[in-house]
Amino acid sequence: MIAGYLSGRSLLHRLPAGVKLAGLAVLSVVIVPITDPVLLAMVLAAVLLVYTAFGRPGLARILQWRSLLPLLAIIFLLQLWAAALDVAAASVLRIAVMVLLADLVTLSTRLQDMMDALAVPMRPLARFGVDPEKLSLAVALVLRFVPVLLDTWRAREEAWRARSPHRPGLVLVGTFFSGALATADQVAEALDARGFGAPRRPPPSRSQE
Repeated sequence: MIAGYLSGRSLLHRLPAGVKLAGLAVLSVVIVPITDPVLLAMVLAAVLLVYTAFGRPGLARILQWRSLLPLLAIIFLLQLWAAALDVAAASVLRIAVMVLLADLVTLSTRLQDMMDALAVPMRPLARFGVDPEKLSLAVALVLRFVPVLLDTWRAREEAWRARSPHRPGLVLVGTFFSGALATADQVAEALDARGFGAPRRPPPSRSQE
């Protein structure tokens, strides 16, 4: 699952995790009201240019997201039927930009750094009985799981096409979800083995010392 991180020494890697997460939040808010497909296409081109700065690993990373194309095609057709061509194009481009921006944060940020950055704004929740460390871990794992699940789907799709001339059917969807649940169980067992699920012990009192 740590394969979501791509080691490197780029400027994006050197930026603190908190800065990247805050920048992602700001850019997501800024992109939502943009309705011009041309402008969104320019933003998408700029994001893809950042990927190319990572060389072949960056290009391979972009190819991982080709599994998202059928979903984008469905969204495009629905928007085209319900609204207009420019609205459909803007919706698809907006989703692509936001997904790739989030992936840039994922590939350039270590899991522990992301957890530390997320735990800072979540500390006030400790007053309500919420563990900021566990909550930040949950959010970080969600971000990490996205490229991993896409990788899993692509591998199963390629295996299906190598064995059958027909297009993947519902059987592939079932095996994908069963594999995803098995991976989630493995991650949960690994976290339990490292003590993430164990309750914290209160510090010893002075009388016990």
